[in-house]
Amino acid sequence: MPSKRKSTVTKEEAKPTLVPKLRFPEFRGAAVRIVQLGDITEECRNRNGNKHSAASVMGVTKADGIVPMEARLIAPDITRYKLVQKDWFAYNPMRLNIGSIARWKGESEILVSPDYVVFNCISDDESGVVPGYLDQFRQTKAWEAFVTEGGDGSVRVRIYYKDIARVALALPSPPEQQKIAECLGSVDELIAAQARKVDALKTHKKWLMQQLFPREGETQPRLRFPEFHNAGEWVKDSLGNIFETTSGGTPSRTEKTYWNGDIPWITTSLVDFRVINSAEEFITAEGLKNSSAKLFPKGTVLMALYGQGKTRGQVALLGIQAATNQACAAILPRKDIDPYFLFLYLAGRYEEIREMSNSGGQENLSQGLVREIQFAFPQNEAEQRKVTSCLSSLDALITAETQKHAALQRHKRGLMQQLFPSPGESS
Repeated sequence: MPSKRKSTVTKEEAKPTLVPKLRFPEFRGAAVRIVQLGDITEECRNRNGNKHSAASVMGVTKADGIVPMEARLIAPDITRYKLVQKDWFAYNPMRLNIGSIARWKGESEILVSPDYVVFNCISDDESGVVPGYLDQFRQTKAWEAFVTEGGDGSVRVRIYYKDIARVALALPSPPEQQKIAECLGSVDELIAAQARKVDALKTHKKWLMQQLFPREGETQPRLRFPEFHNAGEWVKDSLGNIFETTSGGTPSRTEKTYWNGDIPWITTSLVDFRVINSAEEFITAEGLKNSSAKLFPKGTVLMALYGQGKTRGQVALLGIQAATNQACAAILPRKDIDPYFLFLYLAGRYEEIREMSNSGGQENLSQGLVREIQFAFPQNEAEQRKVTSCLSSLDALITAETQKHAALQRHKRGLMQQLFPSPGESS
């Protein structure tokens, strides 16, 4: 444990400078002082020596906090690795992103890379900081502004302890800090539980789609509604043999008469597993005529051929007549096949379709590859509608639960603004 202790603040320094907008009744009127993190925390440089094995080595990620480090990233000699005790904080100063500083909540000591920064809270009954309170402070706008260089959008490349030590925060008494930490911690638990519920529903949908659609090499689904048990095998062929497929185009950007008309023009930014009922850009009839853009009917299924991140392979269904750019493959509707059925079928095979991409500098799909995708469907349109109705109702439930999750997150952000006054606010 660090032996260094910080001196207590003077009476002048302890003078209240601002009051949170929301306080628990028992703390109304109590002093709140402004401190710097360096006043209430202390850097820890304790080394491992031969105390712990490589199994104790952890890393810090933005999404998951402190997690076991991959074996390939652990040095052969871990004697210089730093010790981290319960309620201490650790982070990699070279890769700091918002939220990537993490608090260790386990009972046993762990190790982190010698390049990490480790610090602990200086706590006492009158003027110290409660670890849970500091943990919540990392989610405030003040912390975000610090990490993003004052909120200009550019994330800092390096943040060492000396940088963090200068961050100012409002600090009520330890009992009030504890109350705030417990309040926000309970909201965190609700948010996490709701996120697990959404994930469980998505996992269930993925499993259900694997049962409701035939697998590779099969011509019937493994799960079928009772009224269709004896309806026979599904029709199976490549998309190119079942549907007409094509792609769009982009009118010249230099010709002003081609743009800002009344024809919706869709790019891959909107192709994200949804029904498209509006556009962000529009072209004119002149632009449509003088380019490779085409007007596609409602019910056309679009697939992103390329795009950044996860875009490639994503699909959408046109709920309106629209043109698209050349990055979208268009699968035109057929009278005897429910467009939404095709949309759900391809959405469920997203990961598989991405693996079909052409190799090279950039992994892209092509019209040829899209036409080779195998598609199976029941000839009875009533069965198609039954499948889509089942999955649509599950989608609606997932959407509702996702909205609840977002509402809880907004509620917490509102509480944070009320419970954590910014040092920049006037008293």
